[in-house]
Amino acid sequence: MSVLNGQRPLAGIAHSLRALRGRNYALFFGGQSLSLVGTWMQHAALYWLVYKLTDSKVMLGWVAFVGQIPSLLVAPLAGVLSDRWNRHRVLLATQALAMVQAGALAALALSGTIQVQHVLVLAATLGLIMSVDIPNRQAFVSQMVDRREDLPNAIALNSLSFHAARLVGPAVAGFVVEWSAASGSLVRGEGMCFLLNAVSYLAVLAAVLAMRPARRPARTTERTVLHELREGWSYAVGFAPIRYLLLGLTLLGLTVLPYTTLLPVFARDILHGDAVTQGWLLSAAGLGAIVGALYLAGRRSILGLGTVMALLPLAMGGALVVFAFSRTLWLSLAMMVLVGGTLMVLMGGCNTLLQTLVDDDKRGRVMSLYTIAFIGTTPFGSLAVGYLARHLGADWALAIDGGLLVVICLAGLPRLPRLRAQIRLIYQSMGFVDAPAAPPPVE
Repeated sequence: MSVLNGQRPLAGIAHSLRALRGRNYALFFGGQSLSLVGTWMQHAALYWLVYKLTDSKVMLGWVAFVGQIPSLLVAPLAGVLSDRWNRHRVLLATQALAMVQAGALAALALSGTIQVQHVLVLAATLGLIMSVDIPNRQAFVSQMVDRREDLPNAIALNSLSFHAARLVGPAVAGFVVEWSAASGSLVRGEGMCFLLNAVSYLAVLAAVLAMRPARRPARTTERTVLHELREGWSYAVGFAPIRYLLLGLTLLGLTVLPYTTLLPVFARDILHGDAVTQGWLLSAAGLGAIVGALYLAGRRSILGLGTVMALLPLAMGGALVVFAFSRTLWLSLAMMVLVGGTLMVLMGGCNTLLQTLVDDDKRGRVMSLYTIAFIGTTPFGSLAVGYLARHLGADWALAIDGGLLVVICLAGLPRLPRLRAQIRLIYQSMGFVDAPAAPPPVE
């Protein structure tokens, strides 16, 4: 009996890591996990550097805006091209270009010549690269896994990798920046963070080069790019489950994701800390996200995920309000754990549902709309929260965002039963669930 009891936890762990059985996905997971630590180091150091150089809450919003607005403008085209081009080669190109961008930031910072205008240009450059990379990478996951039923697990493990790095990267960046400040250098610590990020891209490039993904069937078309853009838009908007998932992501992009823009303000001016404090806040959100990712990876069925996702925004909005008015570090850290966990389940759940519902020949275009929904809308939320913070204070700005999230979530709950019924019928036809259910019409 003891042997059997000992085998159960091992079986549970194996089930949670089942997508790693495939060579291609295992390679990508390992390389990406190392590279993402550098990505999060750069993210934390960049916003701290901007606040140090300008002492401006609005400028923090502008840096976020220029870094994310390309997704709104370029991602739709990137989605069409992802459905046409070799996704493996596109991923190699975008990762190499991102390494060059990090190297340029490092060179400017380590030389002591960096100014906020350099940051704005390079943030926009990275935003342009990521507007192509994200929809392509999301669509490419389906080619990395060996079995279709492992796709939800691969998406959850991607999120786990992303947020495990979020736990480590900002904390390390905070210590590097403060160590450099103690030695009398203004921006050398941030420059070291940028340099380490550039080096970390070698891991993911080596992994992607070693992959041997299955070839997609050749797709020839005489239709124009504009026609395919319209086709992808009509497909997503005309299919109620996808439409509401994208609307939910848009709400998160406008009200929740901009909270990271104000973390330097909370760390320095409200909690009276330093770059290490900002690192702890980001890492606390990363810890919560790891818990959320483990929850998603351990689920044995997609069924019921939509109900969980419909209720989590209530907890997230409340946590943002409490964080906004917290004046003690331990309470702020606890609220960041809750925000990170709920956000992870919501975003990872949306990704999972979209990828399992969408037709494969439209996957790139739908994932480009996914990118627009949660990244392309965030710059407007970041600008709004920056201006609100200047006029009302950072605490009230974030509290307003959290309150809006709760109110809109409550207004949308009555639609949940109809959407659940329609999604269940689709999954029944795919073999994901056994019991059929006839969906009522969705308006």
